[in-house]
Amino acid sequence: MPDMSSPKSTSKVSIDSAVDGSPFELVNAKGNPDILILCDHASAALPPTYGTLGLPATEFHRHIAYDIGCAEVVRALASHLNCPAILGRYSRLLVDLNRGPDDPTIVMKLSDGSVIPANADVDRFRDGEEFQSRIAHYHEPYHDAVDAQIKSALAQDHVPVIISIHSFTPFWRGQARQWHAGVLWDKDPRLAMPLLGALAGQEGLAVGDNEPYGGFLKGDTLYRHCTKRGLPHALLEIRQDLIDTERG
Repeated sequence: MPDMSSPKSTSKVSIDSAVDGSPFELVNAKGNPDILILCDHASAALPPTYGTLGLPATEFHRHIAYDIGCAEVVRALASHLNCPAILGRYSRLLVDLNRGPDDPTIVMKLSDGSVIPANADVDRFRDGEEFQSRIAHYHEPYHDAVDAQIKSALAQDHVPVIISIHSFTPFWRGQARQWHAGVLWDKDPRLAMPLLGALAGQEGLAVGDNEPYGGFLKGDTLYRHCTKRGLPHALLEIRQDLIDTERG
C-alpha cells in the first residue's frame, strides 16, 4: 500500500477509468475474434492512493504519462471493425504495460526530462514490495486479459490478427519527425507488410518502416503474446498531433 505521507499523496489526477477499479478496459468482447486491438498506454489516470507520484498534475497531459489520442482511435476502430479491444486504464508512469517485468524501464524514474519522485526506489532490488505490488495489481491483470481474449479466439478456431496502437511526439530532442505514422515489427511480416503497403498508398502520407522506433523489444506486449505464439501482429504508431483532437 502506498505511503500517503510520501510524494505520492500530492494532489490527485482525475480518474478517468470506470468505477469497477479494473486495471484494464475490455471493449466489444463478443466482437469478431479474427482481430484484437490493444492499447497499452491509453490513459493518464492513477489509482487514487498514488496521488500524482510526486509530479505536478500538468505532467499527466504530456506524452510521458500516456499515448495521446490513442484511446479514442482504438475505440473507433473496435466499433468500425466490430472487434474486441483491450485498453490499459492507468498511466505508464505507474507501470509500463509494454515492458516485461525484467525490463529496468518498466517503472520509469526519469522520463523526457521529468523525474518521477515516487518511483525513485521502485524496482526489484530496492522497494521490491511496491514493485511487485504494481506488477501484481496493474501489469499482470492487463496481460491476463489479453491472454484470455487470445485463448478464447483460438478455442473458436480463429487465429486472431493483433494490432497494438501507440502514438509518438511530432518533435524529439529538438528534431521534427517526418512520419505521420509508423509500422513497427520484428520477424513476422504477415501483417506489417500489408499494413505498410496500404498506408504508403495514401497520398501525402509519410509512413515509417520500424520508425520512429524499432519493433524488436524483447518482452514487450507483442513479443509476449504474439511472437512467442506465432500470431500475426504489428504495432501502429501515429503522430500525436494528428489525433489529439476529436476532429483528428
